[in-house]
Amino acid sequence: MKRSLFSEEKIIGILKEHQAGATAADLCRWHGISDATSYKWCFKYGGMEVADAKRQKALKAQNAKLKKLLAEQMMDVATLKEMLGKTF
Repeated sequence: MKRSLFSEEKIIGILKEHQAGATAADLCRWHGISDATSYKWCFKYGGMEVADAKRQKALKAQNAKLKKLLAEQMMDVATLKEMLGKTF
């Protein structure tokens, strides 16, 4: 996945400029982003604070780790069931 040129802190700062009264077209021109990117950021980060974005990122990482652990446990259980089935 391609890394963003802007950190979450910068994105939220840009959106706060928009909330302060700057037009979307001016922000896009000043920061070198497209209209589609600004609308996508508004949808994803609109109304968030920096702490909220960091918390969301941490929760996503934790969720991915838990999903991986669950998949590994399910594989172990399936393997054990298969082995027990063959012995009897």
